[in-house]
Amino acid sequence: MLRKLEYGICNELLKMIFLGHKLNILIIMARQKGIIKLKGTIGDVSFYKSKDGYLAREKGGVDGDRIKNDPAFQRTRENGAEFGRAGKAGKILRNAFRLLLQNASDARVTSRLTKEMMRVIKTDAVSARGERLITNGNLGHLTGFDFNVDSKLGTSFYAAFAQAIDRVAGAYNVSIPAFVPTASIVFPDGATHYRFSMAAAEINFEEESFQFGQAGTAELELGGDESLPVDLNVNLTADSTDDLFLILGLEFFQEVNGVMYSLKNGAFNSLSIAAIDEAN
Repeated sequence: MLRKLEYGICNELLKMIFLGHKLNILIIMARQKGIIKLKGTIGDVSFYKSKDGYLAREKGGVDGDRIKNDPAFQRTRENGAEFGRAGKAGKILRNAFRLLLQNASDARVTSRLTKEMMRVIKTDAVSARGERLITNGNLGHLTGFDFNVDSKLGTSFYAAFAQAIDRVAGAYNVSIPAFVPTASIVFPDGATHYRFSMAAAEINFEEESFQFGQAGTAELELGGDESLPVDLNVNLTADSTDDLFLILGLEFFQEVNGVMYSLKNGAFNSLSIAAIDEAN
């Protein structure tokens, strides 16, 4: 009897959803904080937990074979092909800098980077729609991309710095003149030290391969005295024919009894693409 009653209530809920209340109910469920949280499937609606809370979505959709073959879905196939390339390119870039991303990335970095890769693909002025490529697009759109949107480099560090990529020599450099940390760094509560990290990568998106190198400072004390200049260098392949990337990061630490601890597992760390040199 209880199951019948629950099923009846759920049916009424579904009727409300499909009679025009769908948007409001989904929003409430996404923010649900009560003791009852649904997970599973009822009728044609799936209830599930995501990063945004508990959500619901209708099952079904267009048949897969129809999408693959029906001329009416030509645009869908084209968009899908390019979206797949964007996702793959984003994964290659993330893999190239994985060592630094472990301590400086947000929960949505994958989707955000895929979106930016789609922007790059759309700048391909050579290939037909659906066949556009990352390598034919303008990778410069990625300059300034922050891997941790919750702690952007531009809003954490205000001192001037210079970055350079020398393709012929295979040399990558970041130079930061002397600055006063407490005046130029927006640091979180509890931080006692900071560190700059720099990394470089040669990436071949077509072959899905890369070469990586990194450099960094020691943990530097946050204080009111002027810091020493910072000069970071990485050397990779001279005369590389791949796309070249240089990223700069800022990490925060708290010193306790002589041991450095990353604040909240890197939640306040910044990491940004500082320079790109596209292959010809």
